[in-house]
Amino acid sequence: MSYSKVVALLLLVCSLGPFAAQSRAEGWLIDVEGAIGPATADHMVRGLQQAAEAGAALVVLRIDTPGGLDTSMRGMIKAILASPVPVVGYVHPSGARAASAGTYLLYATHVAAMSPGTNLGAATPVQVGSPGLPRMPETDPVNPPGQEPEQAPGQGTPPQPGTPMERKIVNDAVAYIQSLAQLRGRNAEWAEKAVREGASLAAEDALEQGVIDIVADSMADLLAQLDGREVQVGEGVRTLATADMELYRHPVDWRSEFLAVITDPNIAYVLMLVGVYGLIIEFYNPGIGVPGVVGAVCLLLALYAFQVLPISYAGLGLILLGIALMTAEAFAPSFGILGVGGIVAFIVGSIMLMDTELPGYQIAMPMILAFAAFSAALLIIALGLILKARRQAVVTGPDHLLGARAEVEVMRGDRAFVRLDGELWQALSDQPLAPHDTVTVDAIDGVVLRVSKDGGSK
Repeated sequence: MSYSKVVALLLLVCSLGPFAAQSRAEGWLIDVEGAIGPATADHMVRGLQQAAEAGAALVVLRIDTPGGLDTSMRGMIKAILASPVPVVGYVHPSGARAASAGTYLLYATHVAAMSPGTNLGAATPVQVGSPGLPRMPETDPVNPPGQEPEQAPGQGTPPQPGTPMERKIVNDAVAYIQSLAQLRGRNAEWAEKAVREGASLAAEDALEQGVIDIVADSMADLLAQLDGREVQVGEGVRTLATADMELYRHPVDWRSEFLAVITDPNIAYVLMLVGVYGLIIEFYNPGIGVPGVVGAVCLLLALYAFQVLPISYAGLGLILLGIALMTAEAFAPSFGILGVGGIVAFIVGSIMLMDTELPGYQIAMPMILAFAAFSAALLIIALGLILKARRQAVVTGPDHLLGARAEVEVMRGDRAFVRLDGELWQALSDQPLAPHDTVTVDAIDGVVLRVSKDGGSK
């Protein structure tokens, strides 16, 4: 066999290796790690779809998350509920957690399991929209702290503290997690406490209270305890056969990694500003090409990231207004009024841009201040200097000789020569010229100056 055939065969084996492992695997392992966002949701949802297509008998979600975005979480839960393959949620290893959105995910799985030393809960939805605005007191103003709120006979739940919008968000979250608890036969009362009061539980306590189904020390222990368990999948009941099951770990592919990078709020923020500045530079000085191309690509990537991130359009509008005001300061100086207003609008808009209080989805303040200073320097100082240079008189080329005064240095026959910029120029005039006559340049005709005589000779 030739060398080229051997190389081709090796490449084919290497390329088919993952698929062969995938086809042999009876179960799939999908990691749900870090803050839940568009990239995490994309990785998990596509993993469930590929597991179903591969004919997997079981999918294990290994969970370790502090929570994340509500929209991403709900997309993941929809995929779990619609999955034709039994899904096991496993909070692992020890020290991991399924907090906030992770609690909802665990409740949605067919079987919920945890390792010793893990916890779940704290599922109160974080305030979304208008971060930093004044909020109502957390306690009921009618009843002092420590005293049960008064309730009239025949009435339901007493009024809850907070704004009407906050109560709507909390009540919606309670109904959602209770529906998942009822679907999977788990503790719905504690689920409500996790949302309303931010309650949390350790693994052993969660098992005791019926929040989870299994406490397992390791993956092997989990599979051993799952063996023979019956789970409701769709309209039928399926008995799990997990003894000595082989798990295929679904890798994070380039698409999920790329999505994780561009949907990072700080990266999306940088992409947006690079895109805007690139287009400004290209429009101001067309023909270069590179700023325009880079700016357009970055801006499109930023817009794609923003459509899956909880952004505030008011914040985005303030950023664009700030850039416009700083640009206007360069074109029409206003003693700093437009510039200062633009910087303030830019900073406030950047702070408001992410329409959520989740720590993992906030833009870093040092980055905001750095870009504000950079924007002011670029748009006000740099563009101002460029405009000032453009408005100055031409100082290079023959045109700068127009209006210049010179002295006739030498006569060669009837031709007069003057010296300008260290060079001898032939000078033509309607008046007779003589050495030492002072002339003014009126026009340039190739290498000949057309001059007019100023007066008598020196």
